[in-house]
Amino acid sequence: MANPASYRPRTGEIPTDPGVYRFRDEHGRVIYVGKAKNLRSRLNSYFANPAGLLPKTYAMVHTAASVQWTIVGSELEALQLEYTWIKEFTPRFNLAFRDDKSYPYLAVTMGEKFPRVQVMRGDRRKGTKYFGPYTAGAIRDTVDTLLRVFPVRTCSPGVLKRAQSSGRPCLLGYIDKCSAPCVGRVTEAEHRALADQFCSFMGGEAKKFIAKLERDMAAAVAELDYEKAARVRDDLIALRKVFERNAVVLSEETNADVFAVHHDELEAAVQVFHVRGGRIRGQRGWVVEKVEETTPAELIEHLLQQVYGANTEANDGIPPQILVQELPTNLEQLTEWLQGLRGARVDIRVPQRGDKFALLDTVAQNADQAMRLHKSRRAGDLTQRSLALTELQEALDIPVPLLRIECYDISHVQGTNVVASMVVVEDGLAKKSEYRKFAITGAAAVDDTASMYDVISRRFRNYLNDQQARAEQPSSGEVIGEAPVSAKFAYPPNLVVVDGGQPQVAAALRALRDLGITDMHVIGLAKRLEEVWLPDSDFPVILPRTSQGLYLLQRIRDEAHRFAITFHRQKRGKSMTVSALDGVPGLGAAKQKALLNHFGSVKKIRAASEAELAEVKGFGPVLAAAVAAALAAETASAPANPAVNMTTGEIIES
Repeated sequence: MANPASYRPRTGEIPTDPGVYRFRDEHGRVIYVGKAKNLRSRLNSYFANPAGLLPKTYAMVHTAASVQWTIVGSELEALQLEYTWIKEFTPRFNLAFRDDKSYPYLAVTMGEKFPRVQVMRGDRRKGTKYFGPYTAGAIRDTVDTLLRVFPVRTCSPGVLKRAQSSGRPCLLGYIDKCSAPCVGRVTEAEHRALADQFCSFMGGEAKKFIAKLERDMAAAVAELDYEKAARVRDDLIALRKVFERNAVVLSEETNADVFAVHHDELEAAVQVFHVRGGRIRGQRGWVVEKVEETTPAELIEHLLQQVYGANTEANDGIPPQILVQELPTNLEQLTEWLQGLRGARVDIRVPQRGDKFALLDTVAQNADQAMRLHKSRRAGDLTQRSLALTELQEALDIPVPLLRIECYDISHVQGTNVVASMVVVEDGLAKKSEYRKFAITGAAAVDDTASMYDVISRRFRNYLNDQQARAEQPSSGEVIGEAPVSAKFAYPPNLVVVDGGQPQVAAALRALRDLGITDMHVIGLAKRLEEVWLPDSDFPVILPRTSQGLYLLQRIRDEAHRFAITFHRQKRGKSMTVSALDGVPGLGAAKQKALLNHFGSVKKIRAASEAELAEVKGFGPVLAAAVAAALAAETASAPANPAVNMTTGEIIES
């Protein structure tokens, strides 16, 4: 543990302005980000009496090795910069809200030529409208029902291209669950109008469409057109089914997010109900750890900051009302920030009575149940992970806790398309954001040991370069306009695992020694008998077959193998295909794409005349002649029946 006095800045050096500060550990990794109205007052509180600090803060200041700060113009700017750095560095001592499950959204890709309805997870994309979140079963039932009335495209880009090339729609087109714009059954404008109607219905205008269908059904009956009336009746039943699925909880003009928190000394469970048009449109939950020193008001501030900060490209993600159990700290600045993101007024309030108070109580009950479920599931999982890490540490006689483990694997087919993978496990859990893959060429691709030496050298050379870059930065003080060095890739592990036996371990160890790194622990896991090989040892360590430590090593090794195989297949697939247009002078990727979009396939491009080629946007007579000549020459030298990738328009070489 570091002594806080060793890196404490002088009091006179710290400004009294508002700003944001960050603590770094000995490896330069940001471990905590905070903001302050008065930087001097706040930072001095960490060093005045470290023994009197609360447990989490005590651990943080003794883990840190330096502190830096940035002066900003106002508390609002401090709030914005704090969120940006928390999102960039994910500091271990900051509150981190984790979804208790991955909620899907119903998305309509309005930015595409033919908008597509699909279920999406993850980050929001520009040009796409989102509705939800929903549970997985409910969202698919909703889509299936609505496609009867609004037959919008749901197929993937590959299916769409195949349908356009063949002139035949997919199955959904034949059963009237898609209007089939791919084959011209409807125009682009008509299909976009259907997508707009779908979005309007999901956005809360359901009554308008239901009333229109009721009028259409009455008109059909009046004209004695009973077949049309029956079809409209079935559509009406479908819309009512979706509309009635969501219960009305507030007045119809109410759009709000309702947050509730249930917490104990160590963790907190958060639940939110998304109310749109007075109806509950979705529900979401998070679990956050390390809350023993965080007040409920601070917890609400961090929650709103992280939830809405991630949706800056989708202003409709921030409703006009946010209902909470307790007003957050920095309410004025937080409200101003949210209003800037939304582009309209945002009201954060605590309901005191009535329907909103009753709904908040319901959300609080859900948070209580979520906490109970999380604890019951986490107890067994945490016990097993802790046992596995402890067993592994003792079996390998490693003096430090195995907080971070990295595993490497080499993949190839008879020495071709050699690749490697690096997977990362922290606290026994996979950290996929820090996985890396390597392409290996030249002398390093001769055999597995040479490849392993190359990969380990490249990975830890990054670590050393990062340490050198950090050494050139000031250890403490004011940092303005500086681009922080990222430590995600170069952060060192406590244990390096390689897939293989003694040769692979020796190669990895030699790479580390050649770089001057002598304090890194390296082992190998051989597949045949699941033996653990240590450096400079003639005999392996045999872990019991029921050992949790062995199970952990096997899971890490299998994950590294899966990741390497996936990358190898991608690389091998690319090497097996060559585009018929690659060799044409002056024809780049953008113009190749324009050609394929215009004609649909290489076969049709080859059959086109120079005049037809010149009609493509961006093409002139000279380039059209060059394309025609190159394709004609390739046709003369190509095999009689070349295989063609129908999705990409590429010719597969024999």
